[in-house]
Amino acid sequence: MKVNEIVRVLDGRLLCGSERSDYTIDVAFASDLMSDVLTLVNDNVLLITGLANLQTIRTAEMSDINCIVFARNKKVSQEMVSLAEESGISLIECRYSVFRTCGLLYQAGVKPVF
Repeated sequence: MKVNEIVRVLDGRLLCGSERSDYTIDVAFASDLMSDVLTLVNDNVLLITGLANLQTIRTAEMSDINCIVFARNKKVSQEMVSLAEESGISLIECRYSVFRTCGLLYQAGVKPVF
């Protein structure tokens, strides 16, 4: 699924990375524990989280994650957007709970990491 399709399915808001809106996501992983995110070895992963801070962006960067959905109506700071832009990471805000976000994406065809 492409990033622009994820935004549409979630009725989300793409904050940065519009030039990468055709990037393809193969699998998704939901977590607020960044230590769990660091264990991922998959490519083309979408991270779904409610943890809106700089550490989330840095963790995604270290894990080669190119797209993050911030669920639970969490708001992303301008500092996070700037760091994500530097790192080539697309950021999406979504009003739904993590559970609903995962369900909508799964229903739309996104597979889980495991």
